[in-house]
Amino acid sequence: MHPPLPFFQQASHWFRRAQASLLDALPCSQGCCKCCIGIFPITQLDALELRRGLNLLPPDHKTAIVTRAREQIASLELAYPDLRSTPNLDEWADSRIDAIVEHFGNLPCPALSADGRCRVYAFRPITCRTMGVPVESDGMVHGACEVQTAVPIIRPSPSLRAEHDYLAEDEAVALSILRQAQPEKGDELLLPYGFV
Repeated sequence: MHPPLPFFQQASHWFRRAQASLLDALPCSQGCCKCCIGIFPITQLDALELRRGLNLLPPDHKTAIVTRAREQIASLELAYPDLRSTPNLDEWADSRIDAIVEHFGNLPCPALSADGRCRVYAFRPITCRTMGVPVESDGMVHGACEVQTAVPIIRPSPSLRAEHDYLAEDEAVALSILRQAQPEKGDELLLPYGFV
C-alpha cells in the first residue's frame, strides 16, 4: 500500500501525540465511529487523498463506497439544487453550509463499513485525522469528541496547540499550490463529493 502524503502523516502523528497527552480522555479506537456520522466540508487535498485510497481498494469495495457517495450526492442535490452546478463551497455562505451539514447530520461517511471501520482509513481527510482533540481559538474550545471522558475538557499543551496551528498553515500552503494547478475546482466541497 502506498503511504499517505507527508502532510497527512504529520496530522496523524499530531493526533497520536495529542491523544497520549490527554491521558486517555479521548476514547478513540478502531470501531468507534461517533464522528463518522454526518457530512462536513473537506478540502480538495482531502478529495485527492480519498481517491488515491479508493484506487487501491478491491473493485467491489470501491464500487460500494462510490455508489453510497453518489446516493448521498443525489439526496444533497435534491434538497439543495445549487450544489448541482456549484459543488465547490468557496462561494457559499457559512450559514448555508451549516444548514446543509445540520440537515444531513445523520448520513454515515460513504467509507464507513457496517462494523464501524473506515475502509479508507490510511487515506482519510485531515478532519478525520484530528477530530476529537479539543483545540482552543479566541478563548473558545472546539473539536472535542462527544464521548470524551474527562470533564472539564482536558486541553492539549501549548506546544501541541501551536503544532496544530502549523498544520493549518501547511494545509493552506498546499491548497494554494493546488489552487494554482486547478483553479476551477476551488478549495472545499462536501464529504460525499470527495469520493467521486
